[in-house]
Amino acid sequence: MTRAEIAQTVLETLAEIAPEVDPSEVASDVDLRDQLDIDSMDFLNFVIALHERLDVDIPERDYPQLGTLDAIVDYVVRSSPQPDQRPR
Repeated sequence: MTRAEIAQTVLETLAEIAPEVDPSEVASDVDLRDQLDIDSMDFLNFVIALHERLDVDIPERDYPQLGTLDAIVDYVVRSSPQPDQRPR
């Protein structure tokens, strides 16, 4: 997946968790919890949904790394197996 595709998936997932969110209004470099006013339960549901949609393991200790849209995209890129590393 490209960075743009990952970002789009993240925004779609956010919109599913918090339907009042307008994905076009999400700033990529501002803390998501602050700008979207999502609580800890919404954030947990968001992380679980990201795991399911992007097939990326996100341990609880890494949640602080998922503050902004840019940070989430960076995390997914770092955490996703490269095509030649995927199990066969």
